[in-house]
Amino acid sequence: MSMSGIVVIGAGQAGASLVAKLRALGHAGAITLIGDEPVPPYQRPPLSKGYLKGEMALERLFLRPESFYADQDITLKLGSPVTGIDPAARQVYLGDMVLGYDQLALTTGAVPRLLPAGIGGALDGVYPVRRLADIDAMAPEFRPGRRVLIVGGGYIGLEAAAVARQRGLAVTLIEAAPRILQRVAAPETSDYMRALHAAQGVRIIEDCALARLTGEGRVDGAELADGQRLSADFVIMGIGITPDSVLARGAGLVLDNGIAVDEMGRTSDPHVWAAGDCASFPYQGGRIRLESVQNAIDQAEAVAANMLGADTGYVPQPWFWSDQYDLKLQIAGLNTGYDHVVVRPGAAAQSHWYYAGDRFLAVDAMNDPRAFMLGKRLLAAGRSPDPAVLADPGADLKTLLA
Repeated sequence: MSMSGIVVIGAGQAGASLVAKLRALGHAGAITLIGDEPVPPYQRPPLSKGYLKGEMALERLFLRPESFYADQDITLKLGSPVTGIDPAARQVYLGDMVLGYDQLALTTGAVPRLLPAGIGGALDGVYPVRRLADIDAMAPEFRPGRRVLIVGGGYIGLEAAAVARQRGLAVTLIEAAPRILQRVAAPETSDYMRALHAAQGVRIIEDCALARLTGEGRVDGAELADGQRLSADFVIMGIGITPDSVLARGAGLVLDNGIAVDEMGRTSDPHVWAAGDCASFPYQGGRIRLESVQNAIDQAEAVAANMLGADTGYVPQPWFWSDQYDLKLQIAGLNTGYDHVVVRPGAAAQSHWYYAGDRFLAVDAMNDPRAFMLGKRLLAAGRSPDPAVLADPGADLKTLLA
């Protein structure tokens, strides 16, 4: 058994950011990064965009060249699923192998929700969108003229729909909720995105649940709750993700919508930390979990500093993005609790500004990087712009920073 040092489980964006930051901050001790996939840490967003389109080579997905880890004296254990953690003994188990640690960080990310096998989720030709292997498995399906059914109208589903249309496929997307993006965006943004996809020929069916997928062995279509039958050559599941807290649960750590950490990133065990999609943390009197690249990086870097004694609480500055066709959607802030939306209209660009009373919460910027940057700056300064100025397409937004 090898002893001590820092062990990080989960070689995604958060894990890669955490180990790099430990070295950048001058930590000289042993660092081990463990991943269950056979490739070094890579970016996930391009998987469902450039990589799926065939426009991006595998090596360009890697967050850093594989040589970086050796150069930084970071032990990279790939293709190595962790089978258990014993916090009392401070040991990690990889099958028969035992690894000791002084401090442990869990950056295990999230796993895609799957359709139950009972309604056809286990049929051939049904794919989640999360890992490199998922995209590699579905890539041969993307041939012009084929029919794809996408289950779920969140950002992952819409991004997959855009790529499929650009590759010449016939696309039908179904959403059980009354509208696409219902969980994450205002009706105004849903309307904008629905129109964008309709103009590209995507058939969107909202407010209609999937009853079951059909087919013998391989999927050939779907039956909807209202009795409609759809034909499909393959199916993509975009029905959300859940935090991967299996190891944390086995180790007896406190869970609360993922692995519960304090503002420092520490779990209920003083020697174990967590960051990224798997971790829920205190925020504005409640507790949130953020599924974004920005949070994975920022929180992991904050945890790295705190593992080395910085003792500084993590305060997120949330932002997100989505690429669909020629649209770049950029989101700053969190719209939770909004009660009205101010629309700033435009021909080529548009933005939707979320308010709770007089307080500015977030902005959705469609092909409008200036609105996005302004929104970020206003949020960082804790300022709420005058809605009348925002709603006037002739007004210069720069005056709002004065």
